[in-house]
Amino acid sequence: MGPGHEVWAAGDAYEAYIGRWSRSVADAFLQWLNVPAGRRWLDVGCGTGALTATALATAEPAQITGVDTSAAFLAHARAHIVDKRATFHLADAQALPFPDQHFDVVVSGLALNFVPDPHRAAAELARVTAPGGLAAAYVWDYAEGMAMLRYFWDAAVTLNPAAAELDEGRRFPLCRPEPLSRLWALAEMDEVTVQAIEVPTVFADFDDYWNPFLGGQGPAPGWVMSLAGERRDALRDLLHARLPRGQDGSIPLTAKAWAVRGVARPRT
Repeated sequence: MGPGHEVWAAGDAYEAYIGRWSRSVADAFLQWLNVPAGRRWLDVGCGTGALTATALATAEPAQITGVDTSAAFLAHARAHIVDKRATFHLADAQALPFPDQHFDVVVSGLALNFVPDPHRAAAELARVTAPGGLAAAYVWDYAEGMAMLRYFWDAAVTLNPAAAELDEGRRFPLCRPEPLSRLWALAEMDEVTVQAIEVPTVFADFDDYWNPFLGGQGPAPGWVMSLAGERRDALRDLLHARLPRGQDGSIPLTAKAWAVRGVARPRT
């Protein structure tokens, strides 16, 4: 799910932090793809299984294979997805252990920006997709559309400009329409289309927003846990002051992802 310098290990902590919002995006993504039933699927960077589970529930695949580099995430997926159509394997998106043109549909959710070489990964997705099959992916819009993180990093940088080095909006330039479209085109896919997907992310209260940042999963929580107590408290208090509130005390935010799709070409 992520390169070695990231902390992506505990499935439950990831679910509380980002994973719980992944299902809404996965559902909208699959509606956009509108794949007929009975296809063979591959989910690359499947993580804790949000996209795999949603595909099983809504797309009626004949079979679906999930791969990820995190054994802990795969263990979480296996424990929560009990379906004979689904199998999970430890594998790298940059070197998929499958024959050419093996799957009808190859997807990747919220993972490509964490791969060290996204171009190599996109080429692998194209390689294992059958001619005329669909290869598609989506990533969070970290720069502007992921409000929970935009508020976080803006507050963190206000208190300590060094935090800007970890801001996903700066670190992941791939997470925009033009780079995604170019990535698919360079992987020699046809009929390339990019689509925005926006979903509500409503936190019950401030604790529901803040506590997942204490789980250590990902750059932002990692930054929180690196702070001494007083600095961590200052960040918490600034976020508490800046975040919007509903009349019931909830925090109504939104999250946007960018999705890309293309059709695989015949290969010699």
